[in-house]
Amino acid sequence: MAESFNVIVLAAQRDGKLDPLAAEAGVSHKCLVPIGGKPLLAHVLDALAGVEGIESVRVAVEAGAEALLRPIAEASRLPVVFTRAAPNLADSVYAAAEGASGNFVVTTADNVLLTPGAVRGVADRLAAGDDVVVAFARKEAVLAAHPEGQRNFYRFRDGGISNCNLYGLSRRGLGAAESFRGGGHFFAHPLRIARAFGVTNLVLMRLAALTVEAAMRRIGRRFGVAASAVFLDDGAHAIDVDNERTYRIASLLLEKRAAAPLSLSA
Repeated sequence: MAESFNVIVLAAQRDGKLDPLAAEAGVSHKCLVPIGGKPLLAHVLDALAGVEGIESVRVAVEAGAEALLRPIAEASRLPVVFTRAAPNLADSVYAAAEGASGNFVVTTADNVLLTPGAVRGVADRLAAGDDVVVAFARKEAVLAAHPEGQRNFYRFRDGGISNCNLYGLSRRGLGAAESFRGGGHFFAHPLRIARAFGVTNLVLMRLAALTVEAAMRRIGRRFGVAASAVFLDDGAHAIDVDNERTYRIASLLLEKRAAAPLSLSA
């Protein structure tokens, strides 16, 4: 039997502002924007419903949003718990983890192309003893999923990669959530890499002097934990709904999956 774990879904508005996609759709929160016939959040919960061993799904939202999201949570039949989102990602993760035991898989409510196999792959790494796990897709896989799916990639010695907004944290590894206190999107904000991982690691990463695994080992040493990468074969995992372009792409990929159902593998 698979070891149980918790899932944290970050569903709050970024910086507390109404997202442009939400404004265009006429809804109050981005996670309520419809795509493929249902809200963004519902797609994420659908993927989680196909994973065994989930002890709780902890959805981090602003005060007052719980009532809007509750019908989606109830329809999923998952053990959903709503937690209060904080002004930054790190504190949102800490608040969501409070009162729960075991490991945590963290994702976002706009990660509509998430699959059960991807979640399982991260959870299995945690069960095997890793403290911090980051899911990536290689550049070739992302472009194969859609040529406009991602326009920027992290460069490493063993090739370009994109993160998949899917992370694993053990209780010991929760401290690594500090790296997101200033926000994500490290590619566009190199100083965030320096603050989170140190200037030396920033230089080595900008020079593409490290392999992905070497970078994860260095990051692990910085936080005093065991850190590793999981590579997902389906590059669609690296495409979340950030803007109109990725909304259109995600819609197309969801249609393709519906026409030819995806296996539960990553």
